[in-house]
Amino acid sequence: MSTDNATEREQERNEPGPFETLGRGLRLSPELRSGLAFTLVLAAITSIGRLVVPVSAQKVLDNGLFGAGGPDVRYVLGVTAIGIGVLAVTTASNYLMNKRLFIVTETALANLRRRTFRHIHDLSMLHQQSERRGSLTARVTTDIDTVSQFLQQGGMQIITSLAQIVVATAVMIVYSWQLALAVWVVFVPVSLLIKWLQKHLANAYSNVRKSVAMMLSAVSESVVGAGVVRSYGVGARTSQRLDTAIEDHRHNQAKAIRRSAFSFGAGEIVHFGVYAVVVVLGAYLVAGGDMTVGQLTAFLFLVTLFIQPVVTATEMLNEAQNAVSGWRRVLDVLDTEPDVADPVDGSDLPEGPLGVRFEEVRFAYPGGEEVLHGIDVEIRAHTKVAVVGETGSGKTTFAKLLTRLMDPTAGRVLLGGTPLREIRFASLRSRVTMVPQEGFLFNGTLAHNIRFARPEIGEAEIYVAFSELGLADWVDALPNGLDTELGEGGANLSVGERQLVSLVRAYVADPDLLVLDEATSAVDPATELRLSSALDAVTRGRTTVIIAHRLSTAETSDEVLVFDAGNLVQHGPHAELAAEEGSVYAGLHGSWIEQTRSS
Repeated sequence: MSTDNATEREQERNEPGPFETLGRGLRLSPELRSGLAFTLVLAAITSIGRLVVPVSAQKVLDNGLFGAGGPDVRYVLGVTAIGIGVLAVTTASNYLMNKRLFIVTETALANLRRRTFRHIHDLSMLHQQSERRGSLTARVTTDIDTVSQFLQQGGMQIITSLAQIVVATAVMIVYSWQLALAVWVVFVPVSLLIKWLQKHLANAYSNVRKSVAMMLSAVSESVVGAGVVRSYGVGARTSQRLDTAIEDHRHNQAKAIRRSAFSFGAGEIVHFGVYAVVVVLGAYLVAGGDMTVGQLTAFLFLVTLFIQPVVTATEMLNEAQNAVSGWRRVLDVLDTEPDVADPVDGSDLPEGPLGVRFEEVRFAYPGGEEVLHGIDVEIRAHTKVAVVGETGSGKTTFAKLLTRLMDPTAGRVLLGGTPLREIRFASLRSRVTMVPQEGFLFNGTLAHNIRFARPEIGEAEIYVAFSELGLADWVDALPNGLDTELGEGGANLSVGERQLVSLVRAYVADPDLLVLDEATSAVDPATELRLSSALDAVTRGRTTVIIAHRLSTAETSDEVLVFDAGNLVQHGPHAELAAEEGSVYAGLHGSWIEQTRSS
């Protein structure tokens, strides 16, 4: 436990300070600085306008009620009318300031959401898999929400509060420099206390933001994996995990609130302390003839204008620290350099068919052992290649390197004679398509999911694509044909049907290189027969690499690559490899034949 606490303290020391974080956040959102000068002018008008009450009170008392000629009703009414006019201008300025602040804040943070979201997508699959989905989602949603809430409700309020303190101090000095000095003597120690509280609140609310991310992750996984939870009867265990995440969040939130409450109490102490000092010293000055009753009354109003921002600042402090913590977490994402980056001066893939070349390619996951060892192989254009091997042999890693979802730790991959690292993403993604093991489907219709590959395609063309793959009868059997709602993640379809849709989507994309990662691994025998003819149509005329789970695919391929424990141990036509007695492929093929016969 002590080691964990030491690590946590070390992380807190390495975190940027609140002002550094806010500065960087403002630089990343230039919209927040747009028209800032005008907003500050409005804030100044608002702050100065609030002086109308104490000044009017002083004038009414000293000149209107206790003047040399006795009470002057016309004077009182005149001062009151001027005061009402100034308050009207102040109210209008405050309205315009807040309206501008809300609009600019939402615009700036909407752009920040877009930037963060796109940056998350630019990160490699490896990095995304190392982060909890709920944590990444929290960066774009709740973390930015806390920033928005603070900027709209607390950010300008802090600015106007500082302005109000300055203006109130200046007028207090005019009325009585002695009382103004007394006010600051009480205030300065508390300002130092607030600075100390700020540091501890920052740490507390940083832990709150982390616990929110953990809680969102637990909720997300329990909802998305509800089927698995029910199947294995682990509802109680899942609930306990969720309860733990919620309890951790409650604990961190309670800790932050306790510190915030302490800061609020400090503000209240200042409030009463300053009033006590002003009343005692003010009465002494009035008795000695150094102040009038009106001036003392005005000074008490000024004290309120001075103290109110201090109390407000302590109340806003927890929101400010929450916002800084949220902003810091967003900046952490934006500071993460994509380990698979789009080349700045990249080139496009050459026209024509695409061949593939792996040159002494090695790969190791961060902190792990090497999983691919010196892969050196060439895949000719327009050939259909099956990649086979036991689970964990490196097949899927090979496919991800081929499509540049990850980069090798050594060696290089060439596509069409061009190193993958030098090819622009736009060119690569338009010419290379990968159908993963679990082809993700979006909440929407069947046609909507197919259009994901080509947004401009019409329903007639989509139906033709299904027909060309021999799947028109399957579409016709759906409740609403191409307009059938698939549900979130394609929940309304079976696993095999989802793979059919993923295959058609890849076919519509019309890539020059198609990579299928276990595309038929979860397909029933009847659907596999349907897919066999569809695969022939999809792979015809293009370079195709299939991570084959069922060796029937390998039998119909031009060449087979055999992986074993991260090594490419064999490659060649199926017939030749199967004939090599004692080879890895002969063993795999023999086991598959036995399983086929027994089933």
